[in-house]
Amino acid sequence: MASRAWHDPGVQILSITRFDRDELLAALRETPLRGFDKTRLYANATLALAPATATDLLTPAQRYVLEPRLRKLLELRVALLHHGIDLFALDGGAYIHTSEDPQEAIPIIPPIVEETLEPDGRSVLLINDGLHRVSAARSLGLPISVVVARGVPSEYPYYAYALPRGWAELEELDELPDSYQKKEYRLPENYKALFREFNTVFPGVQKQRKQSNPGHLHA
Repeated sequence: MASRAWHDPGVQILSITRFDRDELLAALRETPLRGFDKTRLYANATLALAPATATDLLTPAQRYVLEPRLRKLLELRVALLHHGIDLFALDGGAYIHTSEDPQEAIPIIPPIVEETLEPDGRSVLLINDGLHRVSAARSLGLPISVVVARGVPSEYPYYAYALPRGWAELEELDELPDSYQKKEYRLPENYKALFREFNTVFPGVQKQRKQSNPGHLHA
């Protein structure tokens, strides 16, 4: 369903095409790994939408968020609210076109988290995709809808460990410094083999970030 353009000093929404919860979960079930013969790790997992989830229940693996990215997401939320969509309370998703790149269909979906057993014995809901969205909601003191994956095969854990002190370790940066190690990787010699390729099922949802990891880490 398309919506009329709405003007805002930060972002202009040109069109919106919505899809429902069933379509969201069905697409995510097809998510492959980058390595391991592109195994579909959620094929037999339990996927569910968890509305209004407190951000304290979620654990980051990435050590940073970028402040300009947070600002953009908050501007986008304001623009989407005028179309009846709350970025932090999605019950499905949407593709949108904006004035910044009218040709690009940008997927808007809830963050994706996995129930993960960490080496110290903790069971956490680890943020796989959408840390900036969760952080933006957290900055307003709001809960957020997330997709929770449980029962993921133990041989295919998320490619990075949870931060031991959770949100207390997260840095807010203006830009990513050189030689900044973003995460603590489970397979440092080939850490991206366990990378979840959400771009395969929702093209554009995972944006390419600056390559900053120290030279001893290779994808």
